Amino acid sequence: MTSVPAEGRPHCPVRARGFTLIEVLAALVIVALGMLGVIQAVSQTARNGTYLREKTLAHWIAMNAITERRLLPAPPEVGESSDDVEFAGQRWRWTLRVSQTEVESLRRMDVSVRPADRPDDEALATVTGFYGTAIGAVGGGTLPWEDSQPGDGDADGDGDGGGDGDAAEEAEQDAPVRSDRPRRREERRDREPSGDDE
Repeated sequence: MTSVPAEGRPHCPVRARGFTLIEVLAALVIVALGMLGVIQAVSQTARNGTYLREKTLAHWIAMNAITERRLLPAPPEVGESSDDVEFAGQRWRWTLRVSQTEVESLRRMDVSVRPADRPDDEALATVTGFYGTAIGAVGGGTLPWEDSQPGDGDADGDGDGGGDGDAAEEAEQDAPVRSDRPRRREERRDREPSGDDE
């Protein structure tokens, strides 16, 4: 005879429910895929940081090479040259190509930089600069080009290329540039009715 509990129902043992092996394996696969994605993202970020650092260093090296040529008293020779340099604990190779432009006193300089252990076609940075005597002053002004000097040509229209026209040009160049903005403001103030007139 079975014992009947006080509530009047037969007593059934309660089974503890847990995860099956398939459920545990599925969870592990999901976690592994997620961790793989995170590891790939971190690796890509590290590679991008390294690439940007190397590209910045290569750009600095190219700018240094162009600045060194600009500081020389004589223009660089037309042609190609290259050299190795130690920079930021790494060996770099720069290649300079100098070409003549249409303006006789102006030369173009193209510098490409790459790590010394990489092939020539894998330049990280390429910078272009110019060397010439026809460089304008800060704030503008005329440039002393060899082919057309300021004051050359027929300024006053009489065919002799000189005379009063050259003197007028020099006076205009030496005269300070005046702005008529304050004058316009004064005119506006004169036109506006004041409160005293009422």
